[in-house]
Amino acid sequence: MNHINLRSQSRSVLLHGRLLATADLLKRRMASQIAEEDIEDYIDLHWLEWQGGGLRLTITGENVCRQLRLKLRALDASGRV
Repeated sequence: MNHINLRSQSRSVLLHGRLLATADLLKRRMASQIAEEDIEDYIDLHWLEWQGGGLRLTITGENVCRQLRLKLRALDASGRV
């Protein structure tokens, strides 16, 4: 396995930017469309976990998504999106 180097800031930023889309795929039961390497890295970041043979957001992952949505709303309200 090629696990994320958590010190790789650019990889973490990339995953951060993809998390809302990943969460949407999970919600639509389309986890097969998430890249395997992304899944491994999200698990290493504790944003996703396997549960009962299925993939789901962890509480940390849910919190990161919530923060991202709040930032997007704030940017949208300010007219910067």
